[in-house]
Amino acid sequence: MSIPADPVKLMKQEVGKAAANLVKSGSIVGLGTGSTTAYTIQYLGERLKSGELEDIVGIPTSFQSEVLAKEYGVPLTTLDAVNHIDIAIDGADEVDPHKNLIKGGGAAHTREKVVDYLATQFVVVVDSGKLVDKLGSVFAVPVEVIPMALTPVTNAIKALGGKPILRMGVKKAGPVITDQGNMVLDVTFDSIDDPVNLEKTLNNIPGVLENGIFVNCADIVLVGEVIDGKPVVRQL
Repeated sequence: MSIPADPVKLMKQEVGKAAANLVKSGSIVGLGTGSTTAYTIQYLGERLKSGELEDIVGIPTSFQSEVLAKEYGVPLTTLDAVNHIDIAIDGADEVDPHKNLIKGGGAAHTREKVVDYLATQFVVVVDSGKLVDKLGSVFAVPVEVIPMALTPVTNAIKALGGKPILRMGVKKAGPVITDQGNMVLDVTFDSIDDPVNLEKTLNNIPGVLENGIFVNCADIVLVGEVIDGKPVVRQL
């Protein structure tokens, strides 16, 4: 007896696949981080293997995406070796109606921001549960902080009206450490009325490396939904 496929997993696969289908031969591709983007990387590897796609190189945004790219046969390069990125594909934790995002659930938002903003085309892959009317409705804003500045940054964020909590490891004692060797504060705000300014304000606090508010950068948002038990992908 076959086990019925999980519709949510199928939907993530379909969204990841739809994004991978936007990649053309000869492209430099930003490889995002997360469960849906993992399927994009897998499918890019399959397209390369079949010969449908040729001559692409990926720029990973995290150790996770680097490992997956190697596993699925997607050649990698670095930002030192290229002068542009044609397309970046990445997930998000929240997407508002203006295509502003909160990212950083996987603590990779600093590298993701570097890659996603550099890309000529930035494609976001999410499920419909990530759509919100206003940023900060469900998800806290991740703020990457250098360890020595943790206390002053925490105090500065509190002065802005934020409620910061140090992100702790799962299956690891102590705080989460990013690929850059820093810590992450998850900050909730009562209301984020102006994400553009909040992004700048947070990044201007000495000791903050980067925060997870992404504004004015997403070009295409692909949304996966499960309708009547079947996966459907639509563009926002």
